[in-house]
Amino acid sequence: MLGNFQQSHIRIEVAAPQNAIRDSLLHSAKLSKWLWHISFSAGLPEQLHAGLTFTTSIGLIAVQHQVEIVQDNCLRMLLSQGIDGYHEWYWGEGWLQSRLEGISLLPLNLAQTLSLLQLRQFLGSRE
Repeated sequence: MLGNFQQSHIRIEVAAPQNAIRDSLLHSAKLSKWLWHISFSAGLPEQLHAGLTFTTSIGLIAVQHQVEIVQDNCLRMLLSQGIDGYHEWYWGEGWLQSRLEGISLLPLNLAQTLSLLQLRQFLGSRE
């Protein structure tokens, strides 16, 4: 894999309960709403589950995600292709934490920050 080893850990406050955060991360319909700029592979099930493999793409760059762990407050995915590494999400009442590590040519910290801000905005605008 070409690129640089990068790691980024970000924790933010969100005006949302734990179950709303969980649903926004695990339900594919909600996931695609706040990650509107990313294309998801066809046939994604309604909810992410352990063992699921899917691909996302931003322009010409594809990233394969293998869901490793899904719990009430945790999601961990192994990443390959455009990013070789992993992405972990943890959440609770009013907070969200993301940890991303991998080798990539993409600016992972910038992408992670923008994604978290999009999720915060999505959770703040929900009905």
